[in-house]
Amino acid sequence: MKKFLLGVLVGLVFTVLAGIILVLVFAKLVTPKAPSIAASSILVLHLDGDLPESAPVEFPFPFLEQQAAVTIRDFWASVHYAATDSRIKAIVIHPRGLTAGWAKLQEIHQDLVNFKKSGKPVYAYLEGAGTREYYVASVADRIFDSPDDLLDVKGMRLETMYLKGSLDKIGVEFQVDHIGRFKDAGDMFTRKDMSPETREVLNQVLDQIFGDFCSTVAAGRKKTADQITSIVNQGPFTADKAQAAGLLDVLGYEDQMYGELTKKVGGDPSKVSLRTYSKTIPYKGDRIAVLSAEGDIVRGHVDDMFGGTEAIASENITKSIRDLKNDNSVKGVIVRVNSPGGDAVASDEILHEMKMLSNEKPLVISMSDYAASGGYFISMTGDRIVAYPDTITGSIGVIYGKFSMKELYNKLGIQKEILQRGKYADIDSDYTPLSEDGKEKLHEGIETTYRSFVSKVAAARKKPYEQIDSIAQGRVWMGALASQNGLVDELGGFDQAIAVIKQRAKLPADRDVTLVAYPARRSFFEVLTSSNADQMADSVAQEKIRKTLGFVPSLSLLKGGMLRLMPYQLVVK
Repeated sequence: MKKFLLGVLVGLVFTVLAGIILVLVFAKLVTPKAPSIAASSILVLHLDGDLPESAPVEFPFPFLEQQAAVTIRDFWASVHYAATDSRIKAIVIHPRGLTAGWAKLQEIHQDLVNFKKSGKPVYAYLEGAGTREYYVASVADRIFDSPDDLLDVKGMRLETMYLKGSLDKIGVEFQVDHIGRFKDAGDMFTRKDMSPETREVLNQVLDQIFGDFCSTVAAGRKKTADQITSIVNQGPFTADKAQAAGLLDVLGYEDQMYGELTKKVGGDPSKVSLRTYSKTIPYKGDRIAVLSAEGDIVRGHVDDMFGGTEAIASENITKSIRDLKNDNSVKGVIVRVNSPGGDAVASDEILHEMKMLSNEKPLVISMSDYAASGGYFISMTGDRIVAYPDTITGSIGVIYGKFSMKELYNKLGIQKEILQRGKYADIDSDYTPLSEDGKEKLHEGIETTYRSFVSKVAAARKKPYEQIDSIAQGRVWMGALASQNGLVDELGGFDQAIAVIKQRAKLPADRDVTLVAYPARRSFFEVLTSSNADQMADSVAQEKIRKTLGFVPSLSLLKGGMLRLMPYQLVVK
C-alpha cells in the first residue's frame, strides 16, 4: 500500500512538472522575436480607453499581448524618442473611445506638440470622435474624417445625482460628519440638490477644462479661443459641417490619408504601432524611477493579478518604496500620483515612507488626473510638486459617514436586538442612529485628523497653518489655481518633472535619462507562480465590475473608517 501511494505521489509530481515545462516551452514558441523597425516608418498611435500609470501584466501570447494597455510613461518615452529617430518619418493619431482624464490628455497633447518641433508631420484620423478625441487630434497638421461621420463636439457638462428622496422612501438615513465646508462627499445621500459650495467648485472645474480645451484647439486650428467657443456652441456636427467650421481639413477615408502622408514623407513607409515601438526604445543615460501611486488608498495588501485594480495599498507601495531606497542605480524618483484619496491611516503610513525615501534620493511629485484629499496628503514630502493645469487636487478635509437602516428593516419585517458593553460600542451599527454623544465623539476624531492634515500640508508647503486652512476646507482645486494659491509649485508633466529631478540630482540639463517603472511590469508566469485561486477570482470579478460599470467602486469606501477622500468622482463629458 505504501509503495502504491508513493507511486501515485511521484506520478503527480512528475505530471505537474511536465505541465509547467510544456507551458514554458509553449510560451517560448509563441513569444514573438524582438521587434525591428523599418528604415522608413510611420508611428501609429491607436489611443483608446485610459492610459494607466502603472504597467499591466506582460503576456507572452501575441493574441493577448495586443490587449495590454500602454502606460502614460510608455507614451512619453516613445513620442520623445521618435522625434530624434531617423526611422520615424511621421506620426498618425487614431483616437477613439478615450476615457483618460484631462490632465493625461494634456500630457499626450504636449508630447505631440514637442514632437512636431522635429519638423516631422502629424496626421489624425477620426472615427466617431468626441471632445476628448478631438482635443488630442487638434495638434495634427491635417485632420481627416469619414464623409458620413459625426463629430460629437458640443461643449462639456457635469452631472450630479442626489439620492435623499429615494432613501427617505425606503427608510434609509445617511449620517455624515465632516470638516471643511466644501467637503460635500455625503451630499449625494443627505441632499436633494446641489449646495452653493458644490456649485462654485464644479463651475470652477468646468471653466478650467473648457477654457483649456478652447485655447488648445484654437492654437492647433489657428483660431482664437473665442472663435472656438462660438463654433462649439453650434455642435455636434456632421462631417461636412465640421469641415465648414474649420474643425476638419479633409473628408476622406483612412487609405486616402495614408496615401497623402506617404507622398509627403516619400518612399514606401511601414506602419509601426505604439505598443511595438515602445519595446524598441534603447535605455541609456541615468535611471530615474517613476513610482506609480494610482487608485484609492487602502490599508494592508491588495493582490492585483492582471494589473487592473486601481488601488494604493499601504503594504504594496511600502515595499516598492523600500526597494527604491536600496536601488543604487536609481539617481532620482518621480512619484506619479493619480489618486482621489482614501483611508486616512493608510495615507499617513504611506507619507511616512515617502519622507524616508525623500531623505535618501532626490524626489519630485508629478500629479496626474487626480491628487486630491489623501492623494494630496501623500504628496506632502516637502519636495517640489508639478501638476497639470487640469489636475484635480486639494480637497484637504476629512469625512465620516454611516447608513442607518432601522426604518428599512422595520418595513421588511426585520428585527435586530443589540447587546453591548461600552458606551459607544454601537457607534457604527447600521441599526442604531448616532446619538448626540456619539456624534460628538466622532467629531473629536475628525477634528484631530483634519488638524493633522492641515498641519502636515503647512509644514511641507512652508506656510502658516491659517493660510492653508483658508484654502483647505475640503475644497477641490484645479492645478492652474493650485499653482496660484501655493498648493503646487509648477505646471507641467513629465518634461517639467524630469527637469526638476535633474536639478535636484545635480545632473546636466542635457543629460539623457531613462524612466524606469516602479513597480516593474510583471510577466504572466510571475503572476501564475505568485497568486492563488482566490486572488485570480478577485481579479476576474473586479475586471467584470469594471467592464459593467466603467469603474470599480471605491475600495476605501467599502472598507469604511475615517477617510481623506475626494467628495466626488468627476467625469467631464
